[in-house]
Amino acid sequence: MIKGYIFDMDGVLCDSEAFIAAAAIRMFKERYNQTVQEEDFIPFVGAGENRYIGGVAEKYGIAWNQEADKAETYRLYGECVKGKLQALPGVIDFIKAASKAGIKLAIATSADEFKLKVNLKEMGLDQSWFDALVNGLEIEHKKPAPDIFIEAAKRIQLDPAECIVFEDAINGVQAAKAAGAHCIGITSTFTDEELSNAGAEATFPGFINISLPDNF
Repeated sequence: MIKGYIFDMDGVLCDSEAFIAAAAIRMFKERYNQTVQEEDFIPFVGAGENRYIGGVAEKYGIAWNQEADKAETYRLYGECVKGKLQALPGVIDFIKAASKAGIKLAIATSADEFKLKVNLKEMGLDQSWFDALVNGLEIEHKKPAPDIFIEAAKRIQLDPAECIVFEDAINGVQAAKAAGAHCIGITSTFTDEELSNAGAEATFPGFINISLPDNF
């Protein structure tokens, strides 16, 4: 029986991938005079900003400063999303309905706490709506390792098998399945086929008219 929902954040609750990519592109240009492309970041989606930025730095042979470059990327990200980032259609209604039904709710994001809080504020989602918030700074092994979803389930006092993880990234789907959770793919970043091949048990374009499989 499903008792908990665990949400990834970027690409699931909001469409922020273009904003973080734009911020990182600006950072690389300003700090290293290096032009990188949005598609350079795709392999690292869902793996946390250390890998998201670091993977692209490696591709271009840049000896990056992890803390300083990440901090600058987040500063630029805050500028990019201000007044522009919204919860994806159906998200708020879905969360409210789940809470009313007694489902425990958690966010588990590979992003740092700074980005988590910026996104919640811009989306108009109150932290109190969720029973647990887990960010990437609290987890040593990032997705596709299962650690973040195991921790999220622990914090809402459930077994991962009692939870559905909502994910948009291949790394995230693999992490959810490795944790022993059910997984629904949201096709905002990767295709239905890509998420299904990674292990998603069902896929939807978003949270409007979403229906959970009978075997959950």
